[in-house]
Amino acid sequence: MGAVFLSGLEAGALVRGQAFQSERFDDADLAELVASDCVFEDVTFAGTSLEAARFKACRFLRCRFSHANLREAVFDDCQFYDAGAKTGPVFAFSRLEEARLARCDLTHARFEGCELYDLAMEDCQLLGAAFPRSTFAKAFGRKVERVAASFTGCNLELADLAGARLAGCRLSHCRLREADLSGADLTGADLTRADLFQAIVDEARLDDADLRRAEVSGLDLRRLASYRGLIIDPDQQFRLLDALGLDVRVPPP
Repeated sequence: MGAVFLSGLEAGALVRGQAFQSERFDDADLAELVASDCVFEDVTFAGTSLEAARFKACRFLRCRFSHANLREAVFDDCQFYDAGAKTGPVFAFSRLEEARLARCDLTHARFEGCELYDLAMEDCQLLGAAFPRSTFAKAFGRKVERVAASFTGCNLELADLAGARLAGCRLSHCRLREADLSGADLTGADLTRADLFQAIVDEARLDDADLRRAEVSGLDLRRLASYRGLIIDPDQQFRLLDALGLDVRVPPP
């Protein structure tokens, strides 16, 4: 099937400084599109192929990605949050495997039923973002399943990651204050330098997770499903024990 051409966009096109408003790119082939300094406002990407597309300093205001193919897409310095309307983007049942997002504002973004294997986000604003029914896992054959994702230096405060399977994933230097991690599988996850203050961790699994230099004040180990092999710094033990209600006193010299 040949490339679909809509409003100046087509697969592999190079566009700069253009504005698109109230457009519907349903089932369009925009693979390997390269766009910079563009504005997409009230745009719907339904069944759209944006595989390996590249976006630089673009704005996506009140946009919806439904059943879209965003595999290996790259978003750099992009704005998805509409501060005026106080709404974020919606990604519904879309594929974002191996997608890369850096320095993007995804405040209140909703990733619902999405495939997020090996998704990488760096220095992104994800305040209040939600990931219901999304998966960071991918099957490789009938008996092999792998989980991969990387969040580095992201603000995930108040984010909803309840039940997320993030075993072995990277969440270093992330702000997870008051984030909902209930029932999440963080086995072997890299949480170094993360801020977990008042994070909801009921029934979460932190076996072999690395929390060195993380903010763990108020983290109640009793609320976890398991934490065998949890890695911490020596000074963190006092804060964890304090959260258990123990009066930890250092003997005088």
